[in-house]
Amino acid sequence: MTADPEGTPRVIEQRGLYFDELEEGVVYAHRPGRTVTETDNVLFTTMTMNTQALHLDAAWSAGQPFGQRLMNSMFTLATVVGQSVPQLTQGTIIAQLGLTDVSFPHPLYHGDTLYTETVITGKRLSSSRPGQGIVTMQHTGRNQDGVVVALATRSCLMWTREAHAAAGEETGQKESAEKRTI
Repeated sequence: MTADPEGTPRVIEQRGLYFDELEEGVVYAHRPGRTVTETDNVLFTTMTMNTQALHLDAAWSAGQPFGQRLMNSMFTLATVVGQSVPQLTQGTIIAQLGLTDVSFPHPLYHGDTLYTETVITGKRLSSSRPGQGIVTMQHTGRNQDGVVVALATRSCLMWTREAHAAAGEETGQKESAEKRTI
């Protein structure tokens, strides 16, 4: 075990990437995938008060164009964004600013496995918030066969490594951002 001179073990905290570490044009593949279930669909759909029969009524959905229930598209969107969090924004995001260009070109069904990839399509330092930057991400969700089931553009306000370390010192956080590793 690695320890500092006082014998305290070194701590490695899982985190996303800082503004300065994100690279435009790079494809970030988020793994593992997530196999979605009927339970996921019914719980999410009822929890959000979405009574759409396409998500809840197997008999009715069987007579519709897709012939079966579809996963709730808001569940799909939330999972696509969620799959990116550990790799990109865990502990390094300040705020999600918005989602645009959301589409669902193909349904996601019970039993499908959802895989997400993200491309950073733009980034700039904030003109009004020193030490912070705005990052634009294009999320693509695909099923196990590689068929695109969700697309979304997301913008986030992100910390730079240096500013986050300074903010941690100001608030008395023990561990600085410089000590954190990926």
